[in-house]
Amino acid sequence: MLAHGFARLQCDACKADRLVPFSCGGRGFCPSCGGRRMNDTAAVLVDHVLPSVPFRQWTLSLPFRLRYLLAFDARLKRDVLAIYVRTIFGFLRKSARRLGVHGARAGSVTYAQRFGGSINLNLHFHTLAFDGVYTRPGDDAPPVFHALPPPTDDDVATIAATVARRVGRLLRRRGLARDTGGDGDGDGDDGAGEPVHDPLAEESPLLAACYGASIRGTRAFARYPGFPVRRSRDAAPLDPALSIVRPLCARSDGFDLHADVAVPAWERKGLEHLCRYIARPAIATERLSLTPDGKVAYDLRHPWRDGTTALLFEPMELIGRLAALVPYPRAHLIHFHGPLANHAAWRPEIVPRSLAETDEPDRPDDLDRPLTASGPAHQDAGVAPPDLPQLRRKGRLPWAALLYRTLGIDALACDNCGSRLRFLAFLTDPPVVRAILDSLGLPSSAPPLAGARHPP
Repeated sequence: MLAHGFARLQCDACKADRLVPFSCGGRGFCPSCGGRRMNDTAAVLVDHVLPSVPFRQWTLSLPFRLRYLLAFDARLKRDVLAIYVRTIFGFLRKSARRLGVHGARAGSVTYAQRFGGSINLNLHFHTLAFDGVYTRPGDDAPPVFHALPPPTDDDVATIAATVARRVGRLLRRRGLARDTGGDGDGDGDDGAGEPVHDPLAEESPLLAACYGASIRGTRAFARYPGFPVRRSRDAAPLDPALSIVRPLCARSDGFDLHADVAVPAWERKGLEHLCRYIARPAIATERLSLTPDGKVAYDLRHPWRDGTTALLFEPMELIGRLAALVPYPRAHLIHFHGPLANHAAWRPEIVPRSLAETDEPDRPDDLDRPLTASGPAHQDAGVAPPDLPQLRRKGRLPWAALLYRTLGIDALACDNCGSRLRFLAFLTDPPVVRAILDSLGLPSSAPPLAGARHPP
């Protein structure tokens, strides 16, 4: 919000101001920061990482108990992901050998998504893998891509069963219980077995309660803890006999594997759209609303089998759900394997050319320019401002360029005269911020925080 500071831009022609508030930079549930991260991640992957080869999305959902463990144990999450990716790579190499292709290497990028469609904690993996393999014909020859036929239903079932078996062995070696559970109502099975050891409950019992309630779909802090979250059923229940069996989908011991989405090599826009999907934020603000009795309603994207179309939360219940979505610090959400790994020997020969060498649609030249200081606000427009170091990491699109690429909005065009806006300064000093906002007739103070209350 503007009261906490902003970037000030000004039109050189008509002197109109534009104030851009800072983002919170959170990794958990902020829709604005999540949307920015989604579009930036997709752009960087398509422009700088993913080669022009066909890709297939493999999606692995986990048993409920395993979701809880992986949500706070970054090492266990990494090891389970490694088992899953190695199993897919093994299948691709085996398929290549059947076609006479030897020495093959598969590659992938995986996004560890922490949420489900009901703002629930549902850690699962979206993996974009080459729909084929690379080989190197000779020591000095560049890698060559070999497309492979799509997997069959039996192939997907075999991979799911192999992942379930190998993960089970891993959990037993570490002394963790493995409960496969049964069918759930919306996001998977109920896998509710107790582990031998629960470090999260010992370290932070309140956070453990948030995790458990979010995964089970129950209340954690309301007057009836442990009871199911209230639902609004405005759709007719689905007839189980009419269930649609999707191709290239399999279930084994609580693990669900889907591989029915593929993108051809030439469809780069479709690939970027798929990257946005796997990196999307947890909450769609247009589906949130307040009910007349003070509850928070969250509309589901698709009705559940029992006809549920929305979930109803007390404000504290919703806060508990949001707390469970925040990733642990210093834990990666995106992972690269095979030739796409950061230090892979083949990576420089496989990833796309730099953005400067690729074809880009026509757009204003200054959209890609990082913000630079222009001195005091009263500096003459004709004086060239001194450049500051770039305020972005390598590959990260600037704010204006990302808006233009995603929404077609030229954020550096003046609304009054159409001239270009010039960056003046980042303003964070409260008296200065307040004075500027007051002069422009904008709110100069943040909304007051509600007072803390004693636990019930």
